[in-house]
Amino acid sequence: MTARLHLLKAGARSLIQDAGFRGGRGIGVPSSGVLDRDALYALNRLLGNEDGAAAIEVALVPPRLEARDAPLRLALGPGLAGQVEGDNARPIGAWTAFTLHPGETIALSFDPGCPVALIGLGGTPDLPRALGSHATLPRAGLGGFGRALRDGDEIALDAAPADEADLRFATPPAEEAGPIRAVPGPQAEWFTPEAMARFFDSAYRVGAETDRMGMRLEGPSLTHSERGADIISDGIAPGAIQVPGSGQPIVLLADAQTTGGYPKIATVIGADLSRLAKLAPGDRLRFEAVTVEAAEDAARARRAALDRMAESIVTAGAGRIDRRALWSANLVSGVVDALCPDHFPHHSEKERP
Repeated sequence: MTARLHLLKAGARSLIQDAGFRGGRGIGVPSSGVLDRDALYALNRLLGNEDGAAAIEVALVPPRLEARDAPLRLALGPGLAGQVEGDNARPIGAWTAFTLHPGETIALSFDPGCPVALIGLGGTPDLPRALGSHATLPRAGLGGFGRALRDGDEIALDAAPADEADLRFATPPAEEAGPIRAVPGPQAEWFTPEAMARFFDSAYRVGAETDRMGMRLEGPSLTHSERGADIISDGIAPGAIQVPGSGQPIVLLADAQTTGGYPKIATVIGADLSRLAKLAPGDRLRFEAVTVEAAEDAARARRAALDRMAESIVTAGAGRIDRRALWSANLVSGVVDALCPDHFPHHSEKERP
C-alpha cells in the first residue's frame, strides 16, 4: 500500500535530496545532494532505510505536512521540532522517527539560528531518478520534481505499520566545536606566505550571499602571489576554498560547479563538511590546517561516532526504553527488570507474607 505525503505549505526552499548524483562530475554535473551528510546517514539508520536514501532538505521557512491514504514514517533531523495535530496530537523533537497517520498534520519550526535541516522519509519516494539519484539540482532541472517543492505537491511513499512506535537516539551526536579543519592547497603557491598564515590565523564571517553552491566569507583579504588570481580551470569539489581577485574566500558546497579558475587556498576535510551546513549568515568560523593523514583519521573517527549513535536507538517517551538496545551497548555487566517479579525474590504476590 502507498501513502502520500502532502505539502500543505512547502516552505521557502524545500528540496528532495539524497547522497547526490553518481558519476556525473565527468560530464559537468555537480554532486548535489544534502548539505548535512552526517544527518542524512543518521536519519536513514533511524528509519531503517538504506544509506543515502532521500530526504527533504528545508531552509529559511519550514513546511507543513499532511499524511494521506495510509500511515507514513518521517524523522526530524537536528535543528527541527514539530507539533503533530490530529487524533494523536503530540510534540516531536529532533532526532525522532514517528508515524504520521492519514489526516494528521505536522507543523515544523526551526531552532534559533538553524539555517538548514532535514526531514527523513520512510522508504523510497516514488519519483524519477537521475544518474541513480533522487537529488534535485534546480538550475539544471534534474531530480524528481526538477525544482524546489511547492504548495500542494505530493510524494508517494511506502505505507508504514499503524502501530509502529516513535524512535529516537539515546545518545545523539555531540556538536563538534573548534575550527573547521582544512588541508592547505592544492594551489597554496598562488598565495603569499603572509596570506596563508592570515587565512589560518583569522576569523571569518559567513556572508549573506551564501547558497547551496558556495559559502562566501567576509574577513581579512588574502593576497595572491605574483602568479595572480587566475589559474587554468581544473577540477573542483565540495569543500574547496577558492579565492578570487577580491581576496575574500568562497567555500564550495554541494551544488558547486565541477571546474573552477580561481586558485584554491585549502580544502575542508570530509569530516567537517556537515558542520558548514549548520552555519548561517553572520556566524563566525576559523580554519585549522591539517594533513591528509589527519583528515583520513578524522573521517574514520566521525563514521565510528555515527555508527555508535545508530546503535543507540530506543523507543521515544519517558520510561519506554528499548532494553535490547541498552543490553547490546554493553554498558552493564548484568541486568534486572523491575517489571519482572522473578528478578526480585520475595517481592511477588505469592511470596509476600
